[in-house]
Amino acid sequence: MIDDEVPAFWGSLGLPGLADVHTHFLPPRMERRVWHHFGSAGPLIGREWPISYKSDLSDRLAVLRQLGVRTFSALAYAHRPDMAADLNRWTLDFAAATPGCLASATFFPEPSALAYTRAALAEGAQIFKLHLQVGGFDPRAAELDPVWGLLAEAGTPIVVHAGSGPVAAGFTGAGPIGDVLRRHPRLAIIVAHMGAPEYREFFDLAATFANVRLDTTMAFTDFFEEMAPFPPGLRPALRDLGLAGKVLLGSDFPNIPYAYGHQIASLARLDLGDSWLRAVLWENARDLLGSAPRG
Repeated sequence: MIDDEVPAFWGSLGLPGLADVHTHFLPPRMERRVWHHFGSAGPLIGREWPISYKSDLSDRLAVLRQLGVRTFSALAYAHRPDMAADLNRWTLDFAAATPGCLASATFFPEPSALAYTRAALAEGAQIFKLHLQVGGFDPRAAELDPVWGLLAEAGTPIVVHAGSGPVAAGFTGAGPIGDVLRRHPRLAIIVAHMGAPEYREFFDLAATFANVRLDTTMAFTDFFEEMAPFPPGLRPALRDLGLAGKVLLGSDFPNIPYAYGHQIASLARLDLGDSWLRAVLWENARDLLGSAPRG
């Protein structure tokens, strides 16, 4: 599916557009560094990873509008101390100035984490992002326990890259974040990339904890299937979880090595039914966010 075909596809399902909970917009300096890391096949990438939408900010926003992505995120993530608060200032300001963008924030294990997370929530943060692979930190760190408690009480979703793909590092795998969930079972965790390659373990977490969900980011695409093929035996569970509100559209736009339409086509070719597609592409995000996604 080419990008020009995407609006007709979601229109044929009777949807008003797409809600993508896993997209990235970053401060320019950080963005340049991230793109360089991808372009040089850095140690946490593990392979060539050309970025398909490496263009000006205004052009990338125009692409999302043309695709019909009515709700999206500006997921930034801290990989060291003393950067999360500044990232939050940028992403929250960006969302305030950008129709359709969810107010996004992040945190890191440091003494100030609770204070700036509370401040971000007070400013209307709707979604958070943690990257355990890049950050290399333990989500069970003592500094994070009150943050997890705060977010569990607020019900605010946190997109967590907890799987070991594309390269295992830090505290990846279902064990560390599973321990956090056992301590804070009400947490609204969205497992990025369906938890690849530990699909089964993260599906078990989604089945066990009421507010654990998975996003489709890069999953089922040709590129990702080469690295972390999805187990065919999990297809029935994938369908059930999607219809239960636990699978959300994610893409990793703009940092993807193929057209956005390929992610949508990869979901369609699973042949899990129109009801499943409607839920994943729009309805589950609407229900999680508490109202119709804005845009």
